[in-house]
Amino acid sequence: MNTTDAVTFWDGVHAARPAATDPPPNGSLVDLAADLPPGAALELGCGNGGDALWLARRGWHVTAVDISAVATERLGARARSLGVGDRVAAECHDLHESFPRGRFDLVSAHYLHTPFALSRARVLRAAAHALRPGGRLLVVDHGSTAPWSWNQDPEAHYPTPREIAADLSLDPAGWAVERAEASRRLATGPGGRTAEVTDHILLIRRTA
Repeated sequence: MNTTDAVTFWDGVHAARPAATDPPPNGSLVDLAADLPPGAALELGCGNGGDALWLARRGWHVTAVDISAVATERLGARARSLGVGDRVAAECHDLHESFPRGRFDLVSAHYLHTPFALSRARVLRAAAHALRPGGRLLVVDHGSTAPWSWNQDPEAHYPTPREIAADLSLDPAGWAVERAEASRRLATGPGGRTAEVTDHILLIRRTA
């Protein structure tokens, strides 16, 4: 499937939902960044923008990217309405084709899954290289299938955080794995439906 298919699909996903007025941040990001000094952050796959807005409200300058122009335009408008438009740059990128420019203290990739062509290892490796020394890459992936997921394949394999880290082939002299674990949480899906799901959490720090 080509880029046009992916853009059409994800624009449709976001257009089918009402624009979020106050999207919540992901708990894994809050746990990590609550005590970090503000800096430059990159969010890969910003969706409703809850993480970008939370970071911007805490003084971070955030580059938030998504393949869907519906998502990025909504996020830009919401950031301006909240008075943090100068701290949120919402950019439309197909990460299969391009990667945002810049150097970052934090890169966040939550649930960067798609039914379309995407070399996640290449994208996440680029993210690790975009970190400043001391910066962190937080990758949170699905570790189980939610009842409302678009992927209901019973044979689906969810790579462990250690498997994901190994795929990045990062030099241990320059990057260190700080966390690689599975976590259970109660998730809320469309229509308020809830289910217990597994998250795979990987945290990598650039050491040099």
